Amino acid sequence: MMADPTIRVSGIVLSSLMFQHVNSDSDVEGLILGESKFEEQITISDSQADNITIEEIYNVQKHISCLKLNDFYNSVGDVNVDAVKKILADSKKEDVIGWYRQRRNSDQQMTFREKIVHEKLKTCLSNPHVIFVLLTPSRSTPTGSTHKMEYAAFISRSRQFVNVPVLVNNLGLLEQLAYWKESTPCSAAGYNLTMNTHSSKFFSSNGLLREVNDVNSMNDSLQTELQKACRTLEESERLVETLQSDVSTLRRKLVEKKKSSAEKGLSLSLGGPVDQRDQVLQQVFRSLLCSPLFHSHTLTLDSLPVPDAVSMTPSPETRSGRKRPKETPGGRDRKRRKSQPSE
Repeated sequence: MMADPTIRVSGIVLSSLMFQHVNSDSDVEGLILGESKFEEQITISDSQADNITIEEIYNVQKHISCLKLNDFYNSVGDVNVDAVKKILADSKKEDVIGWYRQRRNSDQQMTFREKIVHEKLKTCLSNPHVIFVLLTPSRSTPTGSTHKMEYAAFISRSRQFVNVPVLVNNLGLLEQLAYWKESTPCSAAGYNLTMNTHSSKFFSSNGLLREVNDVNSMNDSLQTELQKACRTLEESERLVETLQSDVSTLRRKLVEKKKSSAEKGLSLSLGGPVDQRDQVLQQVFRSLLCSPLFHSHTLTLDSLPVPDAVSMTPSPETRSGRKRPKETPGGRDRKRRKSQPSE
């Protein structure tokens, strides 16, 4: 089974492309050098004995920019072989795996001329697996202080252009348990000379790093110490939460105690509890209301109470029905003295 093609480019190469475009006043185009290869992966599962997958990988190692636009092709898209060789200079023609174009403030879509040039370049290089990388920077802020660089890669299959994912390899994979694949050797002579000179200091005879085991053991020790510190921190945080809860409880009890003490002091200043004071007042009012002084009495002219027997017994004159004679002041005094009870 054929898998989707993948383009791998290092962060240094991609950043150099962006830097070249920023320093240019117009659009830029050029050739891409690298290596294309096919890798076969065999996956064994319970459903079938083996599953063979073929991956098509393009490793971008270098780029060569043209001095001007339309340098190796004309207005109708025909590619000039001599112009391509002149651009490559000391590089080999077989190292060309594609070409690139940088356009400002445009969509990530290939133009009709770019499609024609791509098909003619495949014929010129005798390589059906040619890639095209399109970079479209644009301004993110009106002042032009921040720019946004978008990039995409295309490959043609039966004259149908397909968008290919681009993987940027920076310092390496972040997953420690993942399988690292051997990187594609660089074609630069200086790189090979430098690696052959200094590789013996870092790599063993089998090609593995000497300090890998030491670094892994140090990483494990750091992880162990970090876990201990995390557990200690968690215990201390839980202890702090418990202490804060106890302090809150004590504060609440103290407030309640102060409130009850204030109420008790107020009741003592008034002469006793409130209920006891109400009972005393009720008894006082009951005794006052039951006193004879509050009952109705017949009073004389001297404001003295008249006994019930005298006030309720009619006089002889009233019983006989005769008219009482007109009283004189003297007689009134005598009657007043007569009506007074004997002591």
